[in-house]
Amino acid sequence: MVIRLGIISFAHLHAYSYATCLQQFSDKVEIAGVFDDNPQRGKEAAKQFNAPFVESCEELLSQDIQGVLICTENAKHQQYTEMAAQAGKHILCEKPISVSVENAKSMIKTCEDNKVQLMIAFPCRYSPSLYRARNIICEGKLGKILAMKGTNRGTMPGGWFINKEMSGGGAVMDHTVHVVDAWRWMLDKDPVSVYAESGQLFYNDINIDDAGLLSLEFEGGIIASLDTSWSRPNESFPTWGDATMEIIGEKGSLNVDVFKQHINIYNNDAVKAEWASWADDINIGMLRAFLNVVANDEPSPITGHDGLKAMETALGAYKSIETKAPVALPL
Repeated sequence: MVIRLGIISFAHLHAYSYATCLQQFSDKVEIAGVFDDNPQRGKEAAKQFNAPFVESCEELLSQDIQGVLICTENAKHQQYTEMAAQAGKHILCEKPISVSVENAKSMIKTCEDNKVQLMIAFPCRYSPSLYRARNIICEGKLGKILAMKGTNRGTMPGGWFINKEMSGGGAVMDHTVHVVDAWRWMLDKDPVSVYAESGQLFYNDINIDDAGLLSLEFEGGIIASLDTSWSRPNESFPTWGDATMEIIGEKGSLNVDVFKQHINIYNNDAVKAEWASWADDINIGMLRAFLNVVANDEPSPITGHDGLKAMETALGAYKSIETKAPVALPL
């Protein structure tokens, strides 16, 4: 059976990566339609991926498709997720799940009520290095986990990402959710408090945080720090950024660099260094899992609840920044 999928919006750049990956499953998957509320962007993307462009989301959802990828601006996730759920389509929604706890809970309930699966796009779970680290922790080889340190530092994406109404926040929102989700998945524990500070340290021409530092406590007294920033120079840095962590236990510690497997390339045409990755494509792993959800009507491996807990930590960080005090989780 060929799985027919729709893509709702190419507002988020990850949509282009996902569509490229889906082409590798051409014998199993068809991009049956593209809708974008920016018609020019949508038509160009549809042409690029040899898919039809449809004029309305309702038209796309009325077609014989089994699932959709939602890659809109963060603030629009709720609207399109609930439309897709009510049409009976399984959903892969870009992170963060939404911009408020209320919106996220509404999305989760609508999907449950309509018996469709909601999967949140956290591809780092499909990193072989993180998967191995999780196994080491679960097997008890580090003993009791005591502390963690993480980074998710990238380039400043611009566009709607620096419009708080559309994004829900700057670097803290953009980069908290990936690492917090990975830690929840690896530890099987939730954060119980967060203290955070943020600032504009790199870009004077934007009105949103471009740097943040979170201090977290997880269940069991595990402490953690997380550097979330848009600190990588857009023009000269060889890639979008990083995802690293150090995990310290009673019996030892381990270090993880999710994107370490690359070759440095120096090219006069590019006028900067470039990284050519030789690692497994984590987007391929995530999309393969979503296709399995759609094909077999199986439970989502990364649920709406997972998305809610990661986003809630970022929102708690913003509350802490505002109040200048630790914030208890859940909100």
